Amino acid sequence: MGMIKEFMEFLYEYKVIGLAIAFIIGVAATALIKSLVDNILMPIITFFIPGGEWQTASVTIGPIVITWGKFLADLIYFIIVAFAVFLIAKKVLKEDKVAKK
Repeated sequence: MGMIKEFMEFLYEYKVIGLAIAFIIGVAATALIKSLVDNILMPIITFFIPGGEWQTASVTIGPIVITWGKFLADLIYFIIVAFAVFLIAKKVLKEDKVAKK
């Protein structure tokens, strides 16, 4: 019984349960943002890409082929995620500053 009680104290002390919940929500948000980029934003951008296939869009310079379509989608995805994290951190840090006063 002592080992189980110690384990439960560990979970509460280090907020492992909250971290697990945040991780699960983060995975779900990742899938949602990826879908937003792939299914809504990139089809709009596809209009401006010659040939219309953003995933295979590339530039050929002699023997070098630069496939920039997938990179562009990943860049947009990163910017959205980074901005969301920024907004959340800003909100949390603001509340933390208020609590310290």
